[in-house]
Amino acid sequence: MTRAGRSARLGVLALAMINVASIVSARNLPVMAEYGWAMLLLFALSVTVFLVPVAMAAAELGTAWPRDGGVYAWVKEAFGGRTGFLAVWCDYAENVAWFPTVLSFIAASLAYAVDPGLAGDRLWLVAVMLVFFWGTTAAALAGARASAAIGAVGTVAGSLLPALLVVALGAAWLLQGNPSQIPFSPGALVPDVGLGNLAFLGGIILLFTGMEMAGFHAGETRDPGRTVPRAIFLAVAITVSFSVLGSLFMAFVLPRHEISLVSGTMELFAGVLDTFSLGWLLAPLALLVALGGVAHLMPWVLGPAKGVAAVAQEGLAPPRLGRTNRNAVPVALLLVQGVAGSVFALLFVAVPSVSTSYWMLSAVTAQVIVTMYALVFAAVIRLRYTQPGTPRPYRIPGGLPGVWLVGGVGLLGCVASFLLGFVPPSQLQTGDTVRYVLLLALATVVLSLPPFVFALLSRRRAGPAPEAARSA
Repeated sequence: MTRAGRSARLGVLALAMINVASIVSARNLPVMAEYGWAMLLLFALSVTVFLVPVAMAAAELGTAWPRDGGVYAWVKEAFGGRTGFLAVWCDYAENVAWFPTVLSFIAASLAYAVDPGLAGDRLWLVAVMLVFFWGTTAAALAGARASAAIGAVGTVAGSLLPALLVVALGAAWLLQGNPSQIPFSPGALVPDVGLGNLAFLGGIILLFTGMEMAGFHAGETRDPGRTVPRAIFLAVAITVSFSVLGSLFMAFVLPRHEISLVSGTMELFAGVLDTFSLGWLLAPLALLVALGGVAHLMPWVLGPAKGVAAVAQEGLAPPRLGRTNRNAVPVALLLVQGVAGSVFALLFVAVPSVSTSYWMLSAVTAQVIVTMYALVFAAVIRLRYTQPGTPRPYRIPGGLPGVWLVGGVGLLGCVASFLLGFVPPSQLQTGDTVRYVLLLALATVVLSLPPFVFALLSRRRAGPAPEAARSA
């Protein structure tokens, strides 16, 4: 049996769980709970302008070009190798800033299994973050099937189960006669769109980033045309259901001013379990939630790195970055990712407020990854014109008007998110506005720069590129 044949083993459920693991996390619940009933409209906005468009675009591109590299292969077909490299590099580089946000959630959750007071201890956070980050990186060296297994088990036990518990405990808390922290009224459904909230609104547009993750593994399925779109739309249904219900019931229980972006989920569990004299459940539940954080991390540790490895193997990046082990895992890229992510994790020591550190890293993440999504939406439109005859087992319905509608809405969502991302949130102390914007812009540029540097160095070494290479 060939290597390709051995690797083509991911089914609908396994592939869907890779997507669910990359999106669903108990750490997202506090962000949306901040909005109370208004979260329903904001979820609808995010689903309409981002989740559905990216799911449809990823399903079409992933089945028409089910090759290793995912986003790289898609954007390359539309705009050439250099632009494809930029797209997948953004998906890879944003991890450097994003990993510490998930890791801080893992560390804060784990603190409730030891001493809840440690959830705000920055040295505890950084130490646990580094241990889990490098442990996850080591696990990723075993390959995609190992990542899928960890992601499936960890997502069910550590993300979906805690979300169900949030709903169950919240409902029980209300049934005891306790008042909801967000009394319902028609006006409560309308979000506050004041200037200070615009930054959070921009982040909500990208709340469901990761739905393209199945595209990185399309080549590892037996029938991409059937498996990929089914997996993506199953992941959409699971993601929306658990995100909406979990966030809403958290808002019922926790007062808005007491919701922490890092440890809000565990704060809810601690308070409600004490009310029911079930405090002994807190420690094992903290372990499960931490496991869910690890499962949330796994697809992102490996997926984008495989995309950059495909670029290196084609000569658009240093060849050593494309070298893989026997499990087809790009070792050098995982190590570079680990070192860079560890450096960003130290921000939790340098910045006094844990929530501010969390938000700044989240903002940098959104600014970098939005470029990749914009290129994906542009690619799905362009390829309908340049390669109309390529078989598409899944095709965005509606012909050219349909693909323009889906891609156009997605592009508008990306532009809005990028612009709103530079507005500092009023809920957090971010310091001087000009300094905040400059730091965010600098981090965005630095993380996005390597593809341009590699291209410049390549041209200087090789001289004028042959016509065939320029058109690749």
